Amino acid sequence: MVTVKQLVLGLCALIGIVILALFLITGWYTVDESEEAAVITFGQVDQTVSEPGLNFKLPWPIQRVETLEVSTQSTRVGYEEEDGEVTDYIDEAKMITGDENIVFADLVVQWRITDPSQYLFNAQEPETILYNATSASLREVVGTSEIDDVLTDRRAEIEAEVFENVSKLIEKREIGITVLDAKLQDIELPTEEVRQAFTRVTDAREERLTKINEANRYRNQEMNEAEGEVDAIISRAQGEEAERVETARGEAMLFTELYDEYVNDPEVTRQRLVLETLEKVMPGTEIYIMDSNNDTVNYLPIRPLDNQPSGAQGGGS
Repeated sequence: MVTVKQLVLGLCALIGIVILALFLITGWYTVDESEEAAVITFGQVDQTVSEPGLNFKLPWPIQRVETLEVSTQSTRVGYEEEDGEVTDYIDEAKMITGDENIVFADLVVQWRITDPSQYLFNAQEPETILYNATSASLREVVGTSEIDDVLTDRRAEIEAEVFENVSKLIEKREIGITVLDAKLQDIELPTEEVRQAFTRVTDAREERLTKINEANRYRNQEMNEAEGEVDAIISRAQGEEAERVETARGEAMLFTELYDEYVNDPEVTRQRLVLETLEKVMPGTEIYIMDSNNDTVNYLPIRPLDNQPSGAQGGGS
């Protein structure tokens, strides 16, 4: 007959076996390099483990573990993808620009989990919230832009604005996600006819820019040549100015010296000036100094005497 003591011992043994089984089944977990484990004790995150390897915890239902992917993840908005290729646009891709044109816009937002506690308990579907916030932000930015800007010049600005708007919305929701980047994949026009028309407009715009650049280059070339010619003219004028100033200074010094000689002996200086003037006015003319006295004219030819050899002059003396 089984006694009460035996029943108690059997029950305790059964409980011990159950606890041991629970510990063996739920008391250990592994963490990969790209994962982070959130250890939840009685429904509250007690700690996070990011070191890869085998770890132990208290058995369920005391503790349980949620492993989360903490590497960079991507969420596609506006299209479906297979093997890296866009297979189809979905309804979220259809948008109206600020000037009432329809476009298909798709975008990829990159994000990662930075707060496991918020990610697990602050929202039921954090990734859905991220998807909706990204779609709304992209639609808002495209809806305030013109078709030309969306398809050509403002792609980088659109990406920056979407990234900023999504970051603010996710931060306000506090769902444990940090947005890292937002990249437009493609923006397409709805029909082939519209695409061809826009291509012609784009080609015309590029040709216009090319003509403007060529005109600017020609203008710069002509301006450089004109500036070089101006500099050369200025340099020549400055050279002529310096030459004339020096010439004027020399003539002024010569006049000053002549004036000093004139002050010392006016008559001799006057005669010398007359003779020098005659030589300048009548070059090559023989000059004689004549003296008239008592109706008898005696003259002395100076130039022939200058041309005589030195020996003859010495013999005459």
